[in-house]
Amino acid sequence: MKSKTLGAILLVSGTTIGAGVLGLPIVTGAAGFFPAVCLLLACWVFMLYTAFLLMEAVLWYPEHVNLVTLSKRNLGRVGEIATWIVYLFLLYALTTSYLAGCAPLFLDLYELMTGAIAPLWAGYIPLLLIFGFFVYHGTAWVDHTNRFMMGGMLTTFLIIFVALSQDVEMTNLTTMNWPKLPAALSLVATSFGYHIIIPSLATYLDRDVKALKKAITIGSLLPIIGYIIWEWLNLGVAPSSTWIEANTAGSTSSQVLIDISNEPLLRLTLRLFSFFLIITSFLGVSLSLFDFLADGLKIPKTRIGRGTLYVLTFAPPLAVALSNPRIFLTALEYAGAYGVMIILAIIPALIAHFGRQHSHLS
Repeated sequence: MKSKTLGAILLVSGTTIGAGVLGLPIVTGAAGFFPAVCLLLACWVFMLYTAFLLMEAVLWYPEHVNLVTLSKRNLGRVGEIATWIVYLFLLYALTTSYLAGCAPLFLDLYELMTGAIAPLWAGYIPLLLIFGFFVYHGTAWVDHTNRFMMGGMLTTFLIIFVALSQDVEMTNLTTMNWPKLPAALSLVATSFGYHIIIPSLATYLDRDVKALKKAITIGSLLPIIGYIIWEWLNLGVAPSSTWIEANTAGSTSSQVLIDISNEPLLRLTLRLFSFFLIITSFLGVSLSLFDFLADGLKIPKTRIGRGTLYVLTFAPPLAVALSNPRIFLTALEYAGAYGVMIILAIIPALIAHFGRQHSHLS
């Protein structure tokens, strides 16, 4: 397998497996393990289909295009405006949630190392300066950084699995409360939001159709396997009442596991796992937003242009995150309820339909 194809697979997986993982057991815990698996599989199949529709539309054109250009050419002015609004809402909501979710991890690390408590705003600086720097330099830089983060995520996940799998109680996995399942749909849908990086990958892979298909299929298959294992581990360790309480409190699954764990090393590993999860998604989402703004606003990627795009990408989410520190789960839920289903399901289907039927594109 070519290095670029492997990198593209990991970018799809990294964009998919993100902060949403930390919320999955929280929102599905009331419904139970088996209903959660059914919902995950249904969303994976549906989102894979719409991803191929978007890939088809991107490959209609020889130059780099993003959703705003595709909508303008196939859906007209109204479609272009609708795409602008919903796409910006989705990406800004996701970027906001990752900023809000990662800042406490940096603050915990600072307190652990120095014994001092830093103000909330200081938690955003490392994420923006270090990882925002890679987004500023483009897909290749993000690819190599993402590979390292994916390695860290897999390593910490395996450690957590080995440490907690022996504590799984089968009685906790027998809960089946199907009426509670629809409430989890928005966040589960958000957990398959890798479509946003497809236009960037098409350019990165030199529009190689076989490589793109492989990257999308394998890149999305790895997360669904990981999601099911993560659900089994979390919902098996703690009863449904614990997850219902955590949902009410706005906690994440890693925080729940940290609270019930007595092992300092496991707690550290859970924090590192959360960090890798958020960073991999942060890189994919912010890169997509960066490229979307460059395409939509026709900003050239010169030094000044990249600086402008950097500010436009990160300033609005930072302002929202600072104004509401508990926005992590809220932003993810709103992104899923309103953004994902429109921008990643409805709009690609409409573009593919009008392109085939009215423009007679292959």
